[in-house]
Amino acid sequence: MLLEVESACFWVEQLPFGDGPGYEDWYLVEDWQGLGELNAAAVDARLKGGHDRAAGMAAEGWGGIYASVRGPAAIPAEATWKYKPREKSTAEFLAGIEEQAPVWQRQMVLGPAPEFCIGAGGPPRRSVVPLS
Repeated sequence: MLLEVESACFWVEQLPFGDGPGYEDWYLVEDWQGLGELNAAAVDARLKGGHDRAAGMAAEGWGGIYASVRGPAAIPAEATWKYKPREKSTAEFLAGIEEQAPVWQRQMVLGPAPEFCIGAGGPPRRSVVPLS
């Protein structure tokens, strides 16, 4: 992998927090230091040209940083994005989600991102767009 982290990019018919289709990118890092290293690598001399071309084609960008709070920290085959009702505690919300489903919780928001992402299935089955 060019960025040396597990990653995938998916074309989706409906963005989870936008109007219409677009891309959903996943990059798995171990911690905040790993996120900083990923950020630096994305624009280093080796990758800057590709990064700049992709950024130039992007209409709008949103994002969020999520931590795995249940299940394996792996890119899911499918994802459902959910907001937790304010009147529910996080424990109550998680108790209402299928026990085997991996759950990711937003740690930092970079746009209108929902608080939770619930994964399903094994490895990704969506159309994967190469990152190189």
